[in-house]
Amino acid sequence: MKNFRFRKANLQDSPGLAYVHVHSWRTTYKGIVSENYLQSLSIEEREQKWVQILSGTHNTYVCELDDGKIIGFVSFGKERSGEYEGELYAIYLLEEYQGKGIGKELLKIAATRLKEQGCNSMWIWVLKENPSKYFYYAFNPTLIKEEVLTIGGESHQEEGLLLELK
Repeated sequence: MKNFRFRKANLQDSPGLAYVHVHSWRTTYKGIVSENYLQSLSIEEREQKWVQILSGTHNTYVCELDDGKIIGFVSFGKERSGEYEGELYAIYLLEEYQGKGIGKELLKIAATRLKEQGCNSMWIWVLKENPSKYFYYAFNPTLIKEEVLTIGGESHQEEGLLLELK
């Protein structure tokens, strides 16, 4: 993929990560999550969260254009509940760059790094209504469970998928 670079994120990437995070939510979850909630998302607040994440030990990788503009990212690590090994915390890509293989490459980076850390599987939470969920299904995960998640005061079904790492 020419014109794109993948690399580990650093603290200076916080503004770009926040921009991608907020704008991806607004396009991905439009019509699923309330518009009021989506418009209330703050790039400044998200940037502060990314500063915290990137200030410590982290597994966040970005995809950037040749000019340095961040267009997507993946964040992963140990599964938070302790039930499984690895977990995909977040993967987002600006809408205009979707469908070009970038998301697959970001997921491959997460899988490779988790495998290097001794994980044989990766846990993934995805909103059941999210049309992008079929991206994960291309990797043959196992649907383990469903739960209800509250976003902006509304209930949404969430699917818990387990992906075996090869």
